[in-house]
Amino acid sequence: MDILVNNAGIGEQTIIDETTDEWMQYIMNVNLGGPMRYIREALKYFLPKNDGVIINISSVNGARPFCGATYTSTKGALNTLTKNVAMRLIETNIRCNAVAPGATVTPAHLANKAGEQPGGAKMLEHSGHFVYFPGPECEPVDQAYACLYLASKMGRHVKGQVLQVCNGAFL
Repeated sequence: MDILVNNAGIGEQTIIDETTDEWMQYIMNVNLGGPMRYIREALKYFLPKNDGVIINISSVNGARPFCGATYTSTKGALNTLTKNVAMRLIETNIRCNAVAPGATVTPAHLANKAGEQPGGAKMLEHSGHFVYFPGPECEPVDQAYACLYLASKMGRHVKGQVLQVCNGAFL
């Protein structure tokens, strides 16, 4: 079985009134355009075999938009793309799902907590009202386990879902 994991993304904290067109296009191209292109290419191989797994790495910010305007918008769009592709493939043996990590101890998460992501700490000043931060953090292996489940036979009837892996921090 072939598996595509779309795990490219640029995190950012730029508030909407400071988001330039160039910045917005750059983030959108990586966070949404990249997965769209890779899915389109993967289907050239998956469809003739009627088999494959597509896993998009989204974020809890796709549903709880407390990071930068463009980042959260692209992750929400990635969730919608996941469902759209799953609908397209519903009568095949090809599955498309997403994993939405919450706070996971990675260099990007640590930079975010420190207000060091692009856009700085300005959005963090506003988001404190909407999220428990710091909440119980996950380890990267927790995200990998979710992907393994979705890629395995255990997840064979899971289609079009966004699996939030956040240790309950973003309920």
